[in-house]
Amino acid sequence: MRIILIGPPGAGKGTQCQKLVEHLRVPHLSTGEMLRAAVRAGTPEGVQAAASMEQGQLVPDPIILGMVTKRLEAADCRDGCLLDGFPRTLPQAATLDELLERQAMSVDGVIELAVPRDELVRRMLARKRADDNPEIFAKRIASFEVQTAPLLDYYHRQGKLASVDGLGTADEIFERVQAALERFARDRHVRARQGRRDPPWPEV
Repeated sequence: MRIILIGPPGAGKGTQCQKLVEHLRVPHLSTGEMLRAAVRAGTPEGVQAAASMEQGQLVPDPIILGMVTKRLEAADCRDGCLLDGFPRTLPQAATLDELLERQAMSVDGVIELAVPRDELVRRMLARKRADDNPEIFAKRIASFEVQTAPLLDYYHRQGKLASVDGLGTADEIFERVQAALERFARDRHVRARQGRRDPPWPEV
């Protein structure tokens, strides 16, 4: 299955990603990890990405798209993958659909980890990491709400969105995630039996 996990900073995506990868047995495509590796290596892309991240801004699309495109074309992603941190904008979502369509693939489902803003701030203050600056954290949440949240409507119109309550223990949340996966699997099975492709993607 090809699954996208969406959630604001502090929503607990890291924990759920680990559980999903173990459950689905597919590669974990984390743009955050890709970017951090590029920054550590000091590549041109990493230098540009670092400048954006230090200001709490989204990394420019050309950098992200280049990394993701190369990774999706790898053999180990043929049978599925978990996309984490991508897409973050509507243009990225449209590009992803086009990339997958060229390989006769599509996104099977999108899981949103829904967590109230006050809880996100509480979690950030509680973990007290050296790189957790309240001002930067607020900018990251604002960027998510403005640029990424519209993706929820985009995938809802495709019938591929499942909003999961992100409050509770990691295991409780994962039970809800598993229920969403079961729904995605049923929907894919129905489409396959009816011999029809996914509906046309909405225009951005």
